[in-house]
Amino acid sequence: MRLVAALVAALLMQPTGAAFRVIERGGQSGIEDARQVVVTSPDQFSALWRQHSARPQPAVDFSKESVVGIFLGTRTTAGYGVEMVSITRSASGTLVRCREVAPQADAVIAQVLTFPYVIVATPLLRPPVQFDCAR
Repeated sequence: MRLVAALVAALLMQPTGAAFRVIERGGQSGIEDARQVVVTSPDQFSALWRQHSARPQPAVDFSKESVVGIFLGTRTTAGYGVEMVSITRSASGTLVRCREVAPQADAVIAQVLTFPYVIVATPLLRPPVQFDCAR
């Protein structure tokens, strides 16, 4: 009986991956500096969205969801992007993993300033939230 209870407790403590939906991703954000943000309220999201875009703000149910935004900052060519890899919850918090995508060395790319980003909605996050964004 104690073994079963210990196994159940161990399973409950294992990190779990969270589903997320991409709200928007692209290469032209109004946010030109690199930043990683967690948004937990409609007011915070409105402020972030006004900085990011003049397009209509997407709907998010903040009673059930948080928003995570990864903004890479300025890049001097096209071909860059950012992908959300995973959002993992554990008893000690949440780990957000993302990956920067760079153009191939031999790619023909436009010489233009870009500001790559990804914004996702995910079930409510457990603080503290840490980021691990590989290049």
